[in-house]
Amino acid sequence: MTSKQLRIDIHNHILPEKWEDFKEKFGYGGFIQLEHHCKGKAKMMKDEKFFREIEENCWSPEARIREMDEQGVDVQVLSTVPVMFSYWAKPEDTLHVSRVLNDHIAEIVHKHPKRFLGLATLPMQAPNLAVQELERCMELGFVGIQIGSHINDWNLDAPELLPVFQAAERLGAAVFVHPWDMQVDGRMQKYWLPWLVGMPSETTVAICSMIFGGVLEKCPDLRVCFAHGAGSFPFTVGRIEHGFKVRPDLFADACQTNPREFLGKFWSDSLVHDSTALDLLLKVIGENRVMLGTDYPFPLGELQPGALIDNAALPDAVKVSVSKLLPLLSLVCFRNLLLPLPPPTHPHLQAKLLGANALEFLQVDAARFL
Repeated sequence: MTSKQLRIDIHNHILPEKWEDFKEKFGYGGFIQLEHHCKGKAKMMKDEKFFREIEENCWSPEARIREMDEQGVDVQVLSTVPVMFSYWAKPEDTLHVSRVLNDHIAEIVHKHPKRFLGLATLPMQAPNLAVQELERCMELGFVGIQIGSHINDWNLDAPELLPVFQAAERLGAAVFVHPWDMQVDGRMQKYWLPWLVGMPSETTVAICSMIFGGVLEKCPDLRVCFAHGAGSFPFTVGRIEHGFKVRPDLFADACQTNPREFLGKFWSDSLVHDSTALDLLLKVIGENRVMLGTDYPFPLGELQPGALIDNAALPDAVKVSVSKLLPLLSLVCFRNLLLPLPPPTHPHLQAKLLGANALEFLQVDAARFL
């Protein structure tokens, strides 16, 4: 195995198989608990309300490794499920929840160091506690953190959050920004709109907040990745730049650098589900800044890890025929299927997207996984 052959999945989620009853421990509700109702399956419950059903691959490293081997994934970068962020809770309680989740990930990475890396979760609503937990997790061997696209009423440009970003920059911690806490009521109740429309919008707000709020300018060495192909930002960057130019009065207190100047200075994953969208993503964000991300093990993720990237490295004539197959992957579970893709015409690009860019983002040597 070489660095060019590595398939590193930057975006996937994991939970412990069980944990203490947080409602009982803290004296108030709103936390997620697992209800194991049959072998290999569990319900995520928020108090008495059903949130999502998960399977064994959401908590078992052994199950994940089996499926990684079947799918050709060498390394997963583990992070919690965003609903577990718990930024709304009392800070000390969120710190406890974070430590439970982080210790679980640390244990898995320690047991399987050639297959997993870890991103920690932090009590971001209390930046002083967040920095403390960040420092602890980096000592445990984490490569970075996963944070939400906003922290309660704070966008990511909130001055209160700057010490966390400065600490991440100082410690060399990568930052993975995941959308969460989308509007789910009113006009957004139907058609899975919070996930299909709300998430891309949330991510775009997060990117614009970090650009216009000066976070990326104040922390030039901070390595930040935005989930789901940077949301709707790649398609709307022209509109964003135009607004910045024609309404300077609305940006008087903002970073005065043209937002387009920050392209190439942050990363995104490849999870866009469409070959044309991936082509645009590579042009806007940059071929050195896009990384394989699948959202494993959830159904809105890429069910055949890397298939879209493999297609991106193919001749245009072949790309059209393969792109017609990709939607079919969402209809059936193809865990045991590896698409018989032709050899890529741009193996260097493919290697970057599948693994090399992630190694740079995470500041990890490929030799660790040999």
